[in-house]
Amino acid sequence: MDTNYDLDSVIRKVPDFPKQGVLYYDITGILAVPEAFRYCIDRLEELCKGRKIDAIAAVEARGFVFAAPLAERLSLPLILVRKPGKLPNKTVKKRFDLEYGSDMVCVQEVDIEKGSHVLFVDDLIATGGTLQAAATIFKEYGALVEGFLGVIGLPFLNYEKVLEGHPVDVLQEYHGE
Repeated sequence: MDTNYDLDSVIRKVPDFPKQGVLYYDITGILAVPEAFRYCIDRLEELCKGRKIDAIAAVEARGFVFAAPLAERLSLPLILVRKPGKLPNKTVKKRFDLEYGSDMVCVQEVDIEKGSHVLFVDDLIATGGTLQAAATIFKEYGALVEGFLGVIGLPFLNYEKVLEGHPVDVLQEYHGE
């Protein structure tokens, strides 16, 4: 495994998307380069070593791209965290605030096992609000949060404060401008 892959070279930076003044970090550049994608999955797998994990929870939709191969490699169940109306069984919902409003995440009740150790995976960790809302659902149903993994992290948005008390690991950090 190449432990020194330059992810920054394949992450596309798109200014003023989705709105003026925002610099968007586009992971599709990683997906366009198989070596970069493989590197990400290898590194995420490495970050799981030594942790007690019973399931991987992935946040819609880009988080699924990285969590699915990771869960398969680790022979763990993959639990989907989605927006309302996207899951067929009884769901547990949690509303959370964003800079510009609010949103909601849902998890199928049948997927949450009391006492299970769950690791959360997303493509990008910005404010941490979505992951915190998802983790709250699992905690309320008796699961244990083992931490958060992301491909990209934006620590200048203070996600570590929101996700406090749990390990947060990312493969590539950006510190704002």
